[in-house]
Amino acid sequence: MTRDASEGLNVPHEKTKILNGEEERAHTKEGKGVKKSIKSKYQLVDFNSLPTFLRDNDFILGYYRSEWPLKQTFLSIFAIHNETLNVWTHLIGFFLFLFLTIYTAMRAPIVVDSLQYIPEIIGKADLNKIREELLKCLPSLPDMPDLHKVKNELSTSLHSLNFSPLSGRNVMELLINCFPEHFSSNYLKDDTIEFVSSSTIQPITRWPFYVFLIGAMFCLLASSTCHLLACHSKRLSYIMLRIDYAGIAALIATSFYPPVYYSFMCNPFFCYIYLGFITLMGVATIVFSLLPFFNKSEFRKYRASLFFLMGFSGVAPIIHKLILYGDEPEALQTTGYEILMGVLYGLGALIYVARIPERWMPGKFDIAGHSHQIFHVFVVAGAYTHYRDGLIYLRWRDLKGC
Repeated sequence: MTRDASEGLNVPHEKTKILNGEEERAHTKEGKGVKKSIKSKYQLVDFNSLPTFLRDNDFILGYYRSEWPLKQTFLSIFAIHNETLNVWTHLIGFFLFLFLTIYTAMRAPIVVDSLQYIPEIIGKADLNKIREELLKCLPSLPDMPDLHKVKNELSTSLHSLNFSPLSGRNVMELLINCFPEHFSSNYLKDDTIEFVSSSTIQPITRWPFYVFLIGAMFCLLASSTCHLLACHSKRLSYIMLRIDYAGIAALIATSFYPPVYYSFMCNPFFCYIYLGFITLMGVATIVFSLLPFFNKSEFRKYRASLFFLMGFSGVAPIIHKLILYGDEPEALQTTGYEILMGVLYGLGALIYVARIPERWMPGKFDIAGHSHQIFHVFVVAGAYTHYRDGLIYLRWRDLKGC
């Protein structure tokens, strides 16, 4: 009885241990399943697994982030996915323009293509009058034996000297050789762009140039942030895309400020007309981009066309500039840069709309080489071309004014 009773009493205890073991294993499996589901939540997915608001380019088949928490979305800037290069191409561009802005502010570009502009500078001085003044001073010099020969030779040289056939380069070289302590060696450099002391030439106002630099930085930073965070949620995607479109409109509009202002600063009426028109067009584009349908994939061509029309409106002030200053070398140089900038922006937009090259080999350019990344590179190249264009305008107006 006692043994049976004890055996009988032990049965439930063993069953309980077995049940507890099964529950523990079940909980362990459940815990692993939870951990696995959390881990898989941050894994990259393919195009077919995306929610509707993240579906844009069906030729990019994989490596998507989908509705990640904000922390993981931020940290994914250092991860590999199909937006990595979209983020970094414009983020690097932002830091490039931040450096250019600081550098320009610290060393105002009184741009002197040294000896190219010396004829204009020297031409403002009456060199023959200087020669006459020197001749008047010679008799007043002390009549010392050592100076007598020098005075005679100098007098003979000045009487026979004719400044008219001398080129600006010869005059400048003569002055530098005679008075090296008064002339910087920077004037003899071959580089086109030289930064010299602001006391040399009175600089023209820089605010239109800084407006462009700020517009470029805003566009690049907005685009980079959009590509990083838009995968978080539908609401955040909507907000970031609107900021991205506003950045594009800002870049196009502010790109007009340096060429329009410096081309027509002596014609305020046309200056204000052109600047007012492009500013209103930029604001209208930003407002239009806030409409919900503007972000739909089928409106991709219309978005690109709208931005293209904004840029194409710059043809009018360029032609007007050439009519007014067609004989000025700076007018031709800046026009060349502006044509190059338009080609870079236009080619990038064409590649973006056509989805080249991923449309030819879907899935092969998911990580690197797809159209949006190429478009970003062209945008940075076009903006930097415009920066160089702006330096020429500054040099032109610094030296000539109106």
